Amino acid sequence: MIHILLIISSLFTFSAHAAVQDFCVADLLAPESPAGFACKPAANVTVDDFVSTGLRLAGATDNIIKAAVTPEFAAQFPGVNGLGISIARLDLAPGGVVPMHTHPGGSELLLVTQGFIKAGFISSANTVYVKTLQKGDIMVFPQGLLHFQVNAGGVASVAFASFSSATPGLQILDFALFANDLPSSLVETTTFLPDEVVKKLKAVLGGTG
Repeated sequence: MIHILLIISSLFTFSAHAAVQDFCVADLLAPESPAGFACKPAANVTVDDFVSTGLRLAGATDNIIKAAVTPEFAAQFPGVNGLGISIARLDLAPGGVVPMHTHPGGSELLLVTQGFIKAGFISSANTVYVKTLQKGDIMVFPQGLLHFQVNAGGVASVAFASFSSATPGLQILDFALFANDLPSSLVETTTFLPDEVVKKLKAVLGGTG
């Protein structure tokens, strides 16, 4: 009996020294590192760190792509920091498009809640997977692969994208090529596009060089 009590006592002692850290709410006042944000002191954490109302309203679609992506990543929603999850809202006006892009840090699961969205991705073997989605449909985009979403119904469309990372990252292919100071000559060499096309796209997207 004494032996059993000693074992139970040792288990409780071990548990006390091996406490699980339940969460790591992002300290947005600290610098972000490749490993993510540092944890806010537990004493400063409140319920508001785990709640967000940022996806209630539609994003502004009066822009060149007629679309808006409203992210709730760790930088906007501190409670998801370190949990390997996040979410974003996608609004597509008629004619709207989210151009070819990648999320280098996570896979994406898209749920359509309004309208019709044609979505697809390209595998590393250059195989194309495309489908027109409607309300209630979901589609997954594997981590790091180029993918896109296009309004396919002529009415405002809405979807919610969940990610397997609190900081999935985003790189839009068109912006990477034509919205910065990458020299036009290099763009032309690497894409086989003529100079007049590259210069036109840079003018539209605000690039130089």
